[in-house]
Amino acid sequence: MSEFEAYRGLFVAESRENHENLVRNLLLLELGTDKNAIDEIFRSIHTLKGASASMGFSNMEHLCHSMEDVFQLIRSGTAEISMEMVNLLLACSDIIEQMLDDIEAGGDSSSINPVEQVKSLKEWTEHGSGKPKVHKEVPPMLEEQVKGPEGNTNSETIAENCIEYEMSITVARQCLMKDVRAMIALGNLKSLGTILSVNPSLEAIDEGKFDGRVELLIASDAGEEALKTAALGTEIAEVVIHPAKKAVLVTPDEIVTPEEIPEGAKKTETDKKESTALDKSREIKNLRVDIHQLDHIMNLIEDLVINRGRLKQIAAQHKIKEMDEAIGMVDRSVSELQNLMMNIRMIPLNHIFNRLPRVVRDVARYDGKEVDFIIEGGETELDRSVMDGLNDPLLHLIRNAVNHGIESPELREKAGKPRKGAVRLAAHRDHDTVIIELIDDGAGINIEKVKAKAIESGLITPEAAELYTQEQAIELLFQPGFSTADKISDISGRGVGLDVVRRSIEALKGTIRVETTLGKGSRFELLLPPTMAIVDVMIVRINGKRLGIPISSIVEVANFKREDSHQIGKGEAILLRNEVLQILWLNDLVGASDSCEVLIVVQYQKRKCCLPVDVVEGKQEVVVKPLSGFIGNTRGVSGVTILGDGEVVPVIDVNTIV
Repeated sequence: MSEFEAYRGLFVAESRENHENLVRNLLLLELGTDKNAIDEIFRSIHTLKGASASMGFSNMEHLCHSMEDVFQLIRSGTAEISMEMVNLLLACSDIIEQMLDDIEAGGDSSSINPVEQVKSLKEWTEHGSGKPKVHKEVPPMLEEQVKGPEGNTNSETIAENCIEYEMSITVARQCLMKDVRAMIALGNLKSLGTILSVNPSLEAIDEGKFDGRVELLIASDAGEEALKTAALGTEIAEVVIHPAKKAVLVTPDEIVTPEEIPEGAKKTETDKKESTALDKSREIKNLRVDIHQLDHIMNLIEDLVINRGRLKQIAAQHKIKEMDEAIGMVDRSVSELQNLMMNIRMIPLNHIFNRLPRVVRDVARYDGKEVDFIIEGGETELDRSVMDGLNDPLLHLIRNAVNHGIESPELREKAGKPRKGAVRLAAHRDHDTVIIELIDDGAGINIEKVKAKAIESGLITPEAAELYTQEQAIELLFQPGFSTADKISDISGRGVGLDVVRRSIEALKGTIRVETTLGKGSRFELLLPPTMAIVDVMIVRINGKRLGIPISSIVEVANFKREDSHQIGKGEAILLRNEVLQILWLNDLVGASDSCEVLIVVQYQKRKCCLPVDVVEGKQEVVVKPLSGFIGNTRGVSGVTILGDGEVVPVIDVNTIV
């Protein structure tokens, strides 16, 4: 792998974080001027520009440079944010995302030319603000600014309010590519001002013919701290900056001569200590690890868990004291390693939640609605395997909430509601379950309209519809191809509905619940397991064959006598604790048994049923492996596990059975 390719993944990962921060703060600006949001946007754009320039992605660099010009005007108070400008900047952020996708796929983004966006941004900086432009363009190439140790640029290219600074940059001794580090630092400084001279020359630095120390003279209005921050970076040992002896500051009110500049150009002992502390704080504390490596480690830990059970069983058979003690030590280590690995794989839901405000904004604008979107509990964590399958269902539910749930501002006013609707997305942990709630204060689900659409689609008869309860009517929404939209649009009405959402959630071993009140709103609740890899199951035996039932689905275990059951239609039921519960025999899976003496009561959503078994062997922590492609999906079986004695045991999928 080339050095450039090694840096590509790091560039994409960091740039995506800055892109998300950019979009999030642009949406904040729609609500009103926010100085912190403006500063965050400027920082993200500046970082994206510097990173793309150092990697040679010129199209992205030019686009970010134009966006930075706009926010330079906004930061200085020369221009104000408008809705048209936010729309343009969001369109530019979409182009940046396309470029990042292309770069991640191995391209260089040259096929995506943002010429129209750059032109629009430049027109706005020159005319759209309604005020004359107060800064001049920084020459695009560093080579044009710096002509060697003695070379100076034309003084006319320096803005009047700039100060000249003398800077010294020292690259760390252990750095293997001193020339690259120095050029990156100079490139970052170039974006904040005009470099007047540099020693040694650019040619010498580029060829690596220098001792790691670069001295330069720069004119800038960004201030000492901004310049120092731009020059600092990985493997930069020290940056010293102070105003040049001939520096002149021009302000609208007065001219300050060098004699009037306060003392403090020399670095004090306190400054040195702070610089040392800063250098120490920049040590690498986080590593980016490829997810496939984590998956491989997880598989090895799962094998350890399986073999731990085998070792325990052998120790119990032979009763060797020394072996018991050794296995106890291994048992503790494996448990700790397992918990540590599970925590490493846990990801905050913010990774998904942070993308959704843009979706709400776009759907609301498309429908002409006003929506206040509230996110809570984004710090709640889920396993990466669960998180992967959650993005599409949440996206669909969010779009439904805005498109179907929230009414138009006019209709809300007629109903006595605020013009702006509210959509709330919240997450929290409840014991061994992560609960995600999506609540809106819209029109709610019109049960009669749902029944009418179901009759029209041939799903139910008019006679059956009259007997349907609200819960049964809501279940119709989860039928394949069902939609209540009156017309097909880019967002809804195509029949790709809640059935896909339910299938996706059930594939994650989760459930979905719906509550609604006509005219007041709806509530969708997703219940998900924090992880899918290692679970607690109850091992049972039926007809001499073992099965595993997830502990999270079991309500209780009760004694069973066949004569207590009753035939109801084609099924069988039993009265247990004043509840009539259906009995589900697993004959198709393990064969019929006449000696079932135990009932396992399981629950899916609000429905319960009973599974008769011969013997309950006990609870075990097991690794659930998915069925291979050779076997295919088997209804009622979520996967298999290997017990300590080496037997392969199916694990029941209670959701599909019930």
